[in-house]
Amino acid sequence: MSNENMGSIETLVVATLGEEATRQTLDMLAIDPALLAERGDTVSRAAFAMALNVTLFHDLLRRVPSGAAYVADTLARDGKVVFDHGALRSIRFPDGPTGALPGGEDAFTRIFLPLGYEMAAVYPLDRLKMTGRAYRHIDYPETIPQFFLSELHVDRFDPEFAAAAGRVFGTSRDPLDDRARAVLTLFSAGEAVRVADAIAVLPVLLSAFDRQHEPPGFADYQLLLSRSNEAAWIATEGNGFNHATDRVADVAALADRLKAEDRPMKERLEISASGRVRQTAFRADSVERLFADGELRRVPGSFYEFISRDIDPETGRLDLAFDTGNATGIFAMTSAHESAAR
Repeated sequence: MSNENMGSIETLVVATLGEEATRQTLDMLAIDPALLAERGDTVSRAAFAMALNVTLFHDLLRRVPSGAAYVADTLARDGKVVFDHGALRSIRFPDGPTGALPGGEDAFTRIFLPLGYEMAAVYPLDRLKMTGRAYRHIDYPETIPQFFLSELHVDRFDPEFAAAAGRVFGTSRDPLDDRARAVLTLFSAGEAVRVADAIAVLPVLLSAFDRQHEPPGFADYQLLLSRSNEAAWIATEGNGFNHATDRVADVAALADRLKAEDRPMKERLEISASGRVRQTAFRADSVERLFADGELRRVPGSFYEFISRDIDPETGRLDLAFDTGNATGIFAMTSAHESAAR
C-alpha cells in the first residue's frame, strides 16, 4: 500500500492503525467508491467521517470475538460488510457536565455535527429511562454509517442510584484537545482540513469512544446494575461502541443460518412498526474489566448486530429509520450476563 496510491481514507486509517490492520479492515467493508476515490492535500468531512468509522469498526471487532469470527466467515464466502450504524451510550446528569466531559449526547454532537451528521430522529426508550437519537450523514446518508446515540437519564432514578452514578461517572475526563477542537471548527465552517491535521486528530477523536472515567467501585457497580443494566454497562465500557451493525439482504434467513451454526444469537427477530426494518444480534461477548479494588471481573462487553432495510414506498429510498421497540429489544443483548461480575 504505497502512499502515492492511497486515497484520503486509506491515508488517515494507515496513520492510525498501521498498514496491515488498515488493509484487513478495508477489505472487510463495502465502502462507497466516491469516498474511496478522494485524494489530495486536504480531507473532506465525509472522508474523515468514514475514516473514523473504519477505525471504530476495527476497534469493535478487536473487542468482540463473535463479531470478528462472523466477519471472517463473511469474507470466506466472498462477502463484504455493509456497515449500517454504530451505537454508543452516554450518561446525562440532571445539571452540568459529567465530570470534565460534556453531559450525555453533548459529548458526541460536538463531533458528529462538524463531521456532517444531522439528527434524523429521536427515540424515547422510556422502559430503560433513556433517550436514543439517530445521527445521519448529510452528504452520504446511505453509505456513511449512522450513529445511534443514547443517553441514560440519572434524574429518572432514585437518590441512591444518583449518588453512585456521581461517584462513578463524575471522574470523567475530556479526551478532546485543542487541535481536535480546531479541526472540528474548520469542518463545522464547511472547510476542508489539511491531511497532516486530520492525521493528528483522528486518534484523538477515536479515543472519545472509550471509557473516560476511572474504574468503578464494585459496590457502586452492583448498585447501578440493580437498577439499570445499561448504567452498569456504561460503568465498565464507557462510551465505547456498544455494537456495530451489518446491513444484510435477508436478516431472517441469516439468523436461521447462524442459529443452525450454534452462534450466540438473539432468540427473536426485532421488526419495526413499519415492517421495513428488521434486526437481530449476537449476545454480548463477556470481557474482563478492572475495578477500583484492583480485581478483574467478567462483565458483558459489546456485540455485533444485523439489520435489513427495505425501500420506503413514500420516498423510493432505503428506509434508514430506527424503531423504539427494536432498540429496546436489541439493548437487552448486554444484559444477558446480569450476574457475571463477581
